[in-house]
Amino acid sequence: MTTTVPAAAPMPGARVTQSRVLASEWVKFRSLRSSYIALAAALVAMIGFAVLVTTVLVNRWPHATPQEKAHFNATDSSLSGFFLAQLIIGVLGVLVISGEYGTGMIRASLSAAPRRLPVLWAKLAVFAGITFVVTVVGSFAAFFSGQAVLSSQYLQTTLAGPGVLRAVIGTALYLTVVGLLGVALGWILRHTAGAIATLFGLLLVLPALVSALPDSWSSKIDPYLPSTAGQAVTAAVPDPADLAPWTGFAVFAGYLVVAVVVAAVLLRRRDA
Repeated sequence: MTTTVPAAAPMPGARVTQSRVLASEWVKFRSLRSSYIALAAALVAMIGFAVLVTTVLVNRWPHATPQEKAHFNATDSSLSGFFLAQLIIGVLGVLVISGEYGTGMIRASLSAAPRRLPVLWAKLAVFAGITFVVTVVGSFAAFFSGQAVLSSQYLQTTLAGPGVLRAVIGTALYLTVVGLLGVALGWILRHTAGAIATLFGLLLVLPALVSALPDSWSSKIDPYLPSTAGQAVTAAVPDPADLAPWTGFAVFAGYLVVAVVVAAVLLRRRDA
């Protein structure tokens, strides 16, 4: 059952502007303890996995096979924590909106901004800005932490290496889009469990299902899946079977655009 909430009467001299809605969403985001916990957990995952993975590699390096050494990549090993971080950031993106639907606060937000879409744009902008800043710091911290460990076996690389800087920044971009996709799904489904399940299904389950198809099919479908396309920009050495790094990221961003358009249409048509 849905309830239509009449728009709140504006205060004399007050006008609803995008900048004011943006400021309101910023206050709401930074007032939630869960925001700090999730972002801190993402940072710990990125840096912690960088140290863990590179430490294991350094300890095994003297006994590694020639094939293992040939496939070793110093950048990718330092950024491997993004796999866990994407789950944390994605869940936070969903909670940014589904939490308001769960508590009923969304009614107050949409009553204060009757045109509704400014609230959507503000949530996306605030979340994108904060997430990118945090994850780009995490990416660089993970990279330098991993290289410090790898230097004991002289396996380290630098930001000047081919594709390295692009991979480090691309990891932050990928995580930001994952979070925004979570926000969009939160608007579309308005249910925490459903939105999280859908997000994880797109990022984790769908690639597994496609891999079960015959190679002649999966090789043509897999590069265009959301996670595969998006993660192309996080690899210092692109996989020839995948799309080019920025092409893949553009495809991934295209999925986000579609989700945001659907969210905007439903937001305008449905009751709060």
